[in-house]
Parts: sequence; structure tokens; C-alpha cells
Amino acid sequence: MDITSLFMTWENAGVFTYVMPALLIFAFIFGILSTTSILGKNKGVHIIISLVIAFLVIREPAARDFILSIFGRAGIAIAIILVAVILTAIFIPDTHKAGWAIGIYSLGGLCLLFVVFNTFTEFNWFGTQWWSSWGENLLLLVLIGGIIGAIAFGGKGDDAAGGARGAGGTASFSPFR
Repeated sequence: MDITSLFMTWENAGVFTYVMPALLIFAFIFGILSTTSILGKNKGVHIIISLVIAFLVIREPAARDFILSIFGRAGIAIAIILVAVILTAIFIPDTHKAGWAIGIYSLGGLCLLFVVFNTFTEFNWFGTQWWSSWGENLLLLVLIGGIIGAIAFGGKGDDAAGGARGAGGTASFSPFR
């Protein structure tokens, strides 16, 4: 039996449609209950509650389809981010990687927006005329606002590399002196 036949057998048995999403929901809920100890430290209670919630979520076809859709898109986004991280690690010198990390985080945030927006669009949650007309503009405004916010409120660390220094001994890169 080859791997393709095995995956097709699992697909026909519902492993990818029911079992995997249920395990994911179970692990997520169990992790939250165990970490927060909101219902005490009894692991048995956490297991029962997590199983019940997982089965209730998987029972609803819309929730199950949403989980399958969003994690399919998330896999593509993770692959894009992973390629960017690998290329950064290979070609960027260690002294410049801190600046590139901000770009990788920004790419991750942008991928998150696209994954969520495209998944919601698939389920016609943005099916109104307003989203058809203004959705792209809203996304562009959020992106521009994020860039402006990152520039305006970005951290101002001291100049440890010993670059240009003003009279006060701190780095002075502003055109308004």
C-alpha cells in the first residue's frame, strides 16, 4: 500500500474531516483549561469538557468546514513565512537580522489578514455590497495605518553601534534639529 492509497483510505473514513479537526479543538480547549486552571486542576474534568466541546463543534458542518478551510490557508501562509525566514537566515548578515525580523513579523501579520479575510469571503461573510465595494480600500487603510504606526511609535533604542551622535551624546537622525 502506498502513501496515496493510505491517505485516500483515511479521507474516505473521515479522518481529515472529523477526527483531525476534533483533535485540534480538543487540544486547544484542553490547553486553555489546563493552563488557566479556571475549573480547578482536575485533568479528568478538563478532558470531558474538551471532548464535549470538540464533538459539538465538529457536529456542526459550518464550523467543521471553517476549520478545514482556515487551516488549509494557514498552511500556505506558514510556508510563505518559512521561505522568508530561511532566505533571511541564509543571505542576511547577523548584524542586520534584527531589522529584518520586523519585516518577517509584518509579513506574518499580513498573511494572517489574508488568511482570515479569504476564509471569511469563502463563507460569504463579506457577501454584502459594502464589502465588495470597500473591502480592498479598508484593507489598504489598515496596512497604511500599521506602517505609519510602526514608524511613529517604533522603539527608539540607544545607538550601541556608535553611529552619529549629537551634542547630548545620543543618536540624532531627525531632519529637524
